Amino acid sequence: MSNFEQFHFDFYQSNYTIDDQEEGYNSYGSNENLCGSRKSQRGDQPPAGAFAPSEMLLSSQSYTGQILQPTYSPDTLSHLSYADGFDEEPPLLEELGINFEHIWQKTLTVLNPMKPADGSIMNETDLTGPMVFCLALGATLLLVGKVHFGYVYGMSAIGCLAMHALLNLMSVPGVSHGCVASVLGYCLLPMVILSSSAVVFSLQGIPGTLLALFIIGWCSLSASKIFTSALAMEGQQLLIAYPCALLYGLFALLTVF
Repeated sequence: MSNFEQFHFDFYQSNYTIDDQEEGYNSYGSNENLCGSRKSQRGDQPPAGAFAPSEMLLSSQSYTGQILQPTYSPDTLSHLSYADGFDEEPPLLEELGINFEHIWQKTLTVLNPMKPADGSIMNETDLTGPMVFCLALGATLLLVGKVHFGYVYGMSAIGCLAMHALLNLMSVPGVSHGCVASVLGYCLLPMVILSSSAVVFSLQGIPGTLLALFIIGWCSLSASKIFTSALAMEGQQLLIAYPCALLYGLFALLTVF
């Protein structure tokens, strides 16, 4: 037993004492309190700009306006200019290319073949009058019992293509499809008068044939006059009037027979 006690004493023998343990505990507690006090000081410290006056904070954001007179940003000015632009816009009919004054002048030019045509107006692409006259021709034929809307539009399209090719070969500046369709459509107005006469009396006779020939010459003369003035084709009116007479002769055949 004495040997075991001696071994036990030698195994646990150390220079560490209880006083050293108390000193270490006290030093650790003091360091912890020091760190806690520093954290509390940092947490309680307010931000740098917390007590700054409002004048100093607002000085960076300059305000150029006055009281009851706010300034306008570029976006606001663009919206205001866009709203004011509605008053300066042209009318809707003008944007669509519908000018009733020009339509009336073209109609008077067709009704009076001896009147000189204005080339600047006749060279415009205006299809409002031609569409109205084609519908009027089909409607008057329908009153007689002839449903020929398809024939009217079909022959009009083929005639416009043929005349476009012919005029481009004969004229130096050339012509557009819209101009050819506009002129041929406006000159269809006398044919509407012929179809309206068919509602009143029959055209299958000598008076009807003479009236049809007169209307064909009227249409072709008006069309050739407008083409020569619009395309500066002086001295070629008879050459243009011949194919126009062939085209309007087809519409006369639809009307008479």
